[in-house]
Amino acid sequence: MKPLTPVLLTLPLLAAFSAASYANQTWPDLPNGVKNGVGAQIDSKIYVGLGSMGKQFYMLDLQQLDKGWQPQADFSGPARDGATASVINDDIYIFGGSGKADSKAASPIIFETVYRFDTDANTWSQVNTKAPVGLLGAASYSPDNQQIVFFGGYNKGLFDQYLHDVITTDKKATPEQWQKIVDDFMGMKPVDYQWNRQVLSYNPSSNQWQDLGSSPYLPNCGAALVVEDQNALIISGEIKPGLRTAEVKSYQFGESQPWISEHPLPTPESQLQQEGVAGAFAGTSNGVVLVAGGANFHGAKLAFDKGNMFAHNGLAKAFNAETYVFNQGAWKQDKNLIEPLAYGLSFTVNDDVLLVGGEKPDSSASTKVTKLTWNGQHVEQQD
Repeated sequence: MKPLTPVLLTLPLLAAFSAASYANQTWPDLPNGVKNGVGAQIDSKIYVGLGSMGKQFYMLDLQQLDKGWQPQADFSGPARDGATASVINDDIYIFGGSGKADSKAASPIIFETVYRFDTDANTWSQVNTKAPVGLLGAASYSPDNQQIVFFGGYNKGLFDQYLHDVITTDKKATPEQWQKIVDDFMGMKPVDYQWNRQVLSYNPSSNQWQDLGSSPYLPNCGAALVVEDQNALIISGEIKPGLRTAEVKSYQFGESQPWISEHPLPTPESQLQQEGVAGAFAGTSNGVVLVAGGANFHGAKLAFDKGNMFAHNGLAKAFNAETYVFNQGAWKQDKNLIEPLAYGLSFTVNDDVLLVGGEKPDSSASTKVTKLTWNGQHVEQQD
């Protein structure tokens, strides 16, 4: 398999950018922290927003770094977490995510609406279509600059109902009822969540959705995605709330048998087994794939293997600092990140992988922008 060139990582879209070397460049930090947001890259410009930024959207011109992150038009739809973004020509399309439809709503919902950001005009508009499935936590990319392909996504009906029930039930007044709602939902088997298993395609030009076939794997949410030409490498992610997978697989766009199983993420030196990660950073540097950070629950896999479907019950959410290198079809663990991070944005710029924002262990959203570089022997991190 040839070296992979990332096009989309974690939830956002990204594209490789050929430019002058940024080896000694100091990257400007964000004006506000971002986690669970979206990101996209068009030529020399990087865009990030939504998530913890609310409706804010920012642009960084890689050819004018001295200007820093420049505010763009605010998102015109309801604020949302966990959406996915992809680029067609000079337009950024936003799908899915979860949030309140309006300020009076009792609970969040998974959004079916689609929005387009015209980067030339700096304007937002709602597209006259609806996603056929819930796309919260989905990954997406464009293999041909004509259509957008989607993997994973929460089931809208089941998740909307759960959020409504758990938020509108008074935990203090009726603790047993509230706990039963949580236990019943979290105690289901992975297949019972009915996450999106179909590979879907959306073509903005024709405004048509298409089913490209079913995945043979359990669907993932919060997976990292790295793309070579028209093909995608799907790395880890959730298989149910609180439980991740170490699986790594590649999707060969347009092939009659598109799926190939790759080696899973290796077991970290500090743990008994690999839990898998959601919301990891990923990209390519000097011909290898880098994966870094991400969140999980240490001990959840062992509990699940013993038959406990509510596998993360009583476990603290772990934010990880491990980095992994995928080189010539094999993984190895490398140097840790400076600090544990998850649910940020990743961009490949030349031979560096930019890490933008992310959630810290204290739940705050980071404003930092740092880069990872593979020097042929180790991963280096630099502001």
